[in-house]
Amino acid sequence: MAESFQDRLAAGVRARRGTLRLSQRDLAELAGVSERFVRFVEQGKPSVQLDLLLALLATLGLELQLTPRTSSAARALAGGPGAATHGGPGAATHGGPAAVELPEREATALAPAPHAAPGPAAPRP
Repeated sequence: MAESFQDRLAAGVRARRGTLRLSQRDLAELAGVSERFVRFVEQGKPSVQLDLLLALLATLGLELQLTPRTSSAARALAGGPGAATHGGPGAATHGGPAAVELPEREATALAPAPHAAPGPAAPRP
C-alpha cells in the first residue's frame, strides 16, 4: 500500500524540524502558527489550513510542489496508453477524500528551498 500524501508530509516536516533541532513550540513561534497546528501536521491530519501549512513549510526551508501524476488517472486525462475508460476528469482517483481535487495533479514533493534558514520568508517580487 502506498504511503499517503499526509503521511509523507508529516514525516517530512518531523524530519526537517529534527534536523533543525527545533521543538514543536519553537517551530510554531517562528512560523506564527499554534503548537497544536504543528502537532496536527506532524500527525498527518488530513485537513489543515493551506496558508498556515505554507508558512510552516517556509519556516522549515521546505516548499510544496505540484507535479503531474504518472498514474492511470493522469494517462486517462491525457488520452495516453493505458487510459482508463471509467470516471472522467472529475472522478476521484483513490478512496477517501482527495487532498487535491484535480486528478491530474498531486502534491508530491517536499524539497528544501534555496533559503533553508528558519525565519520569515522574503516577499516575492
